[in-house]
Amino acid sequence: MMNWKKILAYLRQSLQYLFLLGVVVFISLLFPNNIRFKYRYEIGQIWYYDDLSAPFDFGIRKTDAEISKELTDLKQEFSPFYRQDDSIAGLRLRRYDTYYDQQFKTIEGRQFPDVQRFPEVYRSYGKKMLGRIFERGIVALDTAHHNRGKNFVINILRNGSASQQTLSNLTTYGEIRRLLLDSLRKKIYPDADFLFPILEELAVSNICYDRTLTEESQQQMIASLEQYQGMVRKGELIVPRGGVITSVVLQKLESLKENYERQITERSSQWGILLGYFLITLMIIGMYVMYLRLYHFRVFQHVNELLFLFSAILIFTYFVYLVGQIENLNIYMVPFAVVPIVIKTFYDNWLALFTHLVIVLLASFLTSHGFEFTFLQILVGMVILLINIDPRNWTRFFNSILYIFFAYSVGYFALDLIEHGGFEQFDWTIYKWIFINAFLTLLAFPLIPLLERVFGFTSAVALVELSDMNRPLLQELALKAPGTLQHSLQVANLAEAAARRVGANHLLVRVAALYHDIGKTVMPEYFIENQSGYNPHNELSYLESARIIIGHIPEGEKMARRYRLPKVLIDFILTHHGTTLVEYFYRKYLQENPDVPAEDWLFCYPGPKPRTKEESILMLADSIEAAAKATLKNPTPEDIQILVEKIVAGKLAQGQLDDSLLTFQELERCKTVFRQILRSVYHARIEYPERPGSSN
Repeated sequence: MMNWKKILAYLRQSLQYLFLLGVVVFISLLFPNNIRFKYRYEIGQIWYYDDLSAPFDFGIRKTDAEISKELTDLKQEFSPFYRQDDSIAGLRLRRYDTYYDQQFKTIEGRQFPDVQRFPEVYRSYGKKMLGRIFERGIVALDTAHHNRGKNFVINILRNGSASQQTLSNLTTYGEIRRLLLDSLRKKIYPDADFLFPILEELAVSNICYDRTLTEESQQQMIASLEQYQGMVRKGELIVPRGGVITSVVLQKLESLKENYERQITERSSQWGILLGYFLITLMIIGMYVMYLRLYHFRVFQHVNELLFLFSAILIFTYFVYLVGQIENLNIYMVPFAVVPIVIKTFYDNWLALFTHLVIVLLASFLTSHGFEFTFLQILVGMVILLINIDPRNWTRFFNSILYIFFAYSVGYFALDLIEHGGFEQFDWTIYKWIFINAFLTLLAFPLIPLLERVFGFTSAVALVELSDMNRPLLQELALKAPGTLQHSLQVANLAEAAARRVGANHLLVRVAALYHDIGKTVMPEYFIENQSGYNPHNELSYLESARIIIGHIPEGEKMARRYRLPKVLIDFILTHHGTTLVEYFYRKYLQENPDVPAEDWLFCYPGPKPRTKEESILMLADSIEAAAKATLKNPTPEDIQILVEKIVAGKLAQGQLDDSLLTFQELERCKTVFRQILRSVYHARIEYPERPGSSN
């Protein structure tokens, strides 16, 4: 017969590992597909690597500033191209006679008498003047060439050949009116002004800007600009070990890096690069999975929790990739602190830090910022580990953001001082991106309740809400089983104090203690703390009584699910008795039936056993509080110590703490706290003397 549980477990595990493999493949594809230069360097720093010699011949590339200056000078000295259109002059000269005749008709018998006596002389004079103007050229300057001065040189294309001329030898369209007036006022002919409106109308630009040819020529000139200055021969020493990286050495290193990445990339296979990144990603994610299996196995087993953690890794890795693709954005705007803050809220410090380190390591391969980026992100992760981030307190949460901003700012400031040794080249704009980073980190605050609902987590905010005694379920417990409520409050005090002492989640333990016995509201009169003299168990068999007592566990689970309590609290309901026996009825059953073999499992709680520190502490506190109330009347400190030791030893002997994460050292601390609190509860009180003559 097939074991379906094993098959389902195998399928679930297979899907789990397929998902993890998909995460590795997806992240690997985000990495660049070119070879990376293996050296890190900054100007002014010491070269800590071995002597570096040129592996091949390469040219020393000019600096960007040098190339930019040469381009600027080249553009300033560049002569644009203008084209002379001879057809314009021919067309205008042919129109001249028509314009002249029209103008001549307007003056008959009234003015310009000399023109009327010698019309053909003036006709010829005006036509020759227009021809000379067109021959010299009337240029229509492009707006980019205005105010360039008379010495500005342009290339003029005439009849397929180009010649260079300065603007002083040409007439611009704006100068035509002045030129005509000056020429006509020389009074070679007394009525020469007659020709002005004719010439002004016909004199148009015949030399126009050729944008296409100019841009093509300029691009060719830019392309021919020499990008290199000097050569480094194969085997030549570039920088010795311990040498200082000067500006000259820096340019050699930059040139080597450019040539190395280009040549090696051309010769290498992209599949080899992809395989390298795949192996790196596989190692990082593999180590993370091993950490989860060793120290957070419950997280690894739960699909929703595993999905949450790896979704965070995927989202932030992809976010880093997107920022790298957008030119105007900076990697320091990415709020890496959001992930450890959120994880710290739901889990513990170490899982938060480990997840943060995984994201930072992956992001380091996606950015070119090098060591400074990795250092700052690890520094911020350490700050988050140390500060007390409380999502219940907005002021404290905001202060935590200020600490993160301070860590980024001071860390970057120190690194920049190391790099430049002063403030002259300090990049103050980076603080704009750090401020955006801190602002985006505030998103962690609204993300926490959202993630609670999506992934079924329980934050401190939710626990505080659940601890309100006005919650319907606690109100029902107070009305139907007031004795159980008092027991739960006492257990909450014991468990919370012990959890604080060992560094466990004390708020979770306290809230769990309030709800752990809610199943007793179904049949409250069958539990001794709610009885007032009459005991209904007297009318039942021991087996039936045990079944009712055990029943408060499944009934509590049903109620918790009906009231939508978080799963983590349901786990406390199920584990606070573990798999122990209902001792009283079991022993009574054995006394009355000594010859009948007892079926132990009929008297056992269904379990499971406690699996966390918090669940173990609640089990111990619950048993100790119940035993103390039942057996201790006026106990001495020795009585209390004996009771606590007996209860804890009994749980250990029964194997109830076998799956617990509590260490023996932590168990001793818990016992100390239990003893201290019980002593304060059962301390001796002063007996007040009666008043003289009082009957009481």
